[in-house]
Parts: sequence; structure tokens; C-alpha cells
Amino acid sequence: MDSLFTVNNVWMMICTALVFFMHLGFSFLEIGLTRQKNTINILFKNIFIITAGLLLYTIVGFNLMYPGSFIYGVLPDYFIDLFGLSLPENGLTAEYADGNYTYWTDFLFQGMFAATAATIVSGAVAERIKLGAFMIFTIVYVGFVYPIVGSWKWGTGWLDQLGFYDFAGSTLVHSVGGWAALVAVYLLGARIGKFKKDGSIGVIPGHNIPLATAGVLILWLGWFGFNGGSVLSADPGATSLVLVTTCIAAASGGLSAFLVSLFKYKQYDLSMFLNGILGGLVGITAGADVMSVTDSIVIGIIAGALIVLAVSLIDRIKLDDPVGAIAVHLICGIWGTLAVGIFGDLASWSQFGYQLVGVVSVGAFCLLTSFAIIYTLKKTVGIRVSKQEEQEGLDIHEHGMDAYPDFRLNQH
Repeated sequence: MDSLFTVNNVWMMICTALVFFMHLGFSFLEIGLTRQKNTINILFKNIFIITAGLLLYTIVGFNLMYPGSFIYGVLPDYFIDLFGLSLPENGLTAEYADGNYTYWTDFLFQGMFAATAATIVSGAVAERIKLGAFMIFTIVYVGFVYPIVGSWKWGTGWLDQLGFYDFAGSTLVHSVGGWAALVAVYLLGARIGKFKKDGSIGVIPGHNIPLATAGVLILWLGWFGFNGGSVLSADPGATSLVLVTTCIAAASGGLSAFLVSLFKYKQYDLSMFLNGILGGLVGITAGADVMSVTDSIVIGIIAGALIVLAVSLIDRIKLDDPVGAIAVHLICGIWGTLAVGIFGDLASWSQFGYQLVGVVSVGAFCLLTSFAIIYTLKKTVGIRVSKQEEQEGLDIHEHGMDAYPDFRLNQH
């Protein structure tokens, strides 16, 4: 094996570790923006997502997403070699993946992406969903829906053949989670006290904004692996450009959201600032490798402004998203995908058309599948906890413990 193959493989493994680290960021962000009484519940969901997600991707997802052959280029031929991992003959040599990395590295990097879609939903449904129902949803959505959509582009399916472009997943990861979050929030209903009888919006503050801030900074760091690893090699020019455009879009997204929020609400809103950073990151993800610094600044600025407007709109239509997941991952995911046809090396009317087809087709598929899964759960096992459980907290009722026990009560 030559040194280039080794360097590429090591870089991909580092990026895999960074994407794994993002799950800590998601956990911190979600618990920080929600109430203390639901902390353990949210952490439990995030741990379940990464553990179950990896096993599901091992058993079925990876081969479903990268099947090697397709029925009319649309549905993966999952009847052949679907279940389990099977090392190809050249899977550990430089002949595999154009000499960039091994089969196992390929699998693990893609597996880290798979769980992210359900993590996005976790934040949106926080504080009132039944844990069992959420786990069933996660198994079906991560196990089957995400890899099928991914196969359309990254598995060389029909969207790839059409010309649709999504470098690291503005649509294939973030909007896949965002569409499901939208459906779940609609079917669940708002938390008690969020929307008052007089039409006003109740403020339900998060219990630990320092943790939420740490979560966003961890996610920003993890995006170096999320986008940087999507180069699929350690190519110096490509990786350095991607890391720069990713970082610049995050910075401009944060500043844009903070300034638009200041203009709109006359307050220095840290939560908007934080979500603006994430919006910029989601927005640049579809085209990070084909954008200039100027392009990434503009994409981030628009993403940050969209965050503020989307959060306001979601409140007005009486949808309750405690962490702003729909605004960040769905709205900015759509924006970032369409931006590939407006800015950068691929910009053209035809490319914009391909991007629009991708957004609409993935949106339709995810809306239908997530609605079918969650509505079925709602009519069978139920998806919402009781009023008493919600008011007293899911930690005590579903887990029998408190994230922050007051030890003074136990002193003699």
C-alpha cells in the first residue's frame, strides 16, 4: 500500500471521529434549549439513535444505500446482498474506492451520517413524545427511509443520473431529518403552555444556555469532518477549500441571524445567534466544494436571515419546535441545495432545475413515509405522553431519575 492511500484513509478516519463527536454536540444543544426535567429523556434518545443507527446501517442500511445495481435507476436492487456487511475482494487495498480508503472506513464514515437524520427529529419533538414510539420511528426511518433517499444520489441512483448535486447532505441528511421533524411536530401538537388561549406565544426557556453554546461549538468543529470528509480523500486543495467555505458560512450565518434578530426584536438573542451558525453550516453543506469565499459568505448571510424568519413563521402557524430544528435543517437545507444552482462553479438555470427536482422529490418521499410511520404509531401505541407526565417531566416518569438530583435532600 502506498503512502497516499494511508494518508487518505487516516484523514477519513479522523473525519469519521469528528462526525461521531457531533452527537455530543446535538445532545448538549438539545438539553440546553429544553427544560431540566426532560434532560435524561433527551440524552437517552440521542444514545439510542447512535447505537441503534449504527447497527441498522450494518445490517441493512449500507447495502441499501450503495447496492451496486438499480431497478430502472430508482429503487435499489435490495434483494441481492442486502443484509449485513460483506468485504469485497479488494476492500482493504488501494484498489478500493479509487485508492482513497478501505471498505471498513467507507462503511463507518457513512454510518455516522445515517444516525444524524433521527437526531434532528429528536430535538423537534422534545419534551412530549413517548420514548417507545420515538424508538420505533428511529428504527424504520434510519433503517430504510434515509438509505433509500441516499441511494438516489450517493448510490448513483436516478437523482445522480439526472445531475442533482448534494456534496455532503443539505438535502440527503438535513432535510431528510427536517421533513420528518415537520410531520412529527404537526402530529404531536405543541407543549402545554406554548400557545396560550388569547393567541399569544408562551416562552419556554431552555435550562442551560451555556451547554447549548458548547453544543453548537462542538457541532461546528464536527462539521470539519462532516464536510471535510465528504471530499472522500485527503486531497490538499479540495479539503482546505471545503473547510474554509464551511467555516466562513458558519460565521456569516451566525452574524446575520444575530443582526436580523436584533433589528426585528431589539434584543441580542444568543439562541438565534447559535442557530444562525448552524443554519450557515447546513446551507453550505450541499456545495461546500464548489463555492468561493464570497459565495459562502452570501449563502451564510441568507441562511442566517432565513433562521429568524422561519422561527417566527413556525411560531405563527402554531408549530412547536423547541430547538429550531425545522428552521435550521429543513429551511436552510432547502436553501443550501438550491444555492448550488445560483452560486459557485455549477451555477446555471439547468442546475437550479435539477436541484429543485431533488428538493421536491426528497420532500415528497420523506413527508409521505414519515407521516405513514408516525400516524400509524399515533393510532396504535400513541405518540404523546400524558398531561401529568409532561408537566412533571419525562425523566421521572419514563426513567425514574433526575439529571440534577438535589443531594441536600438526602443529608441527615
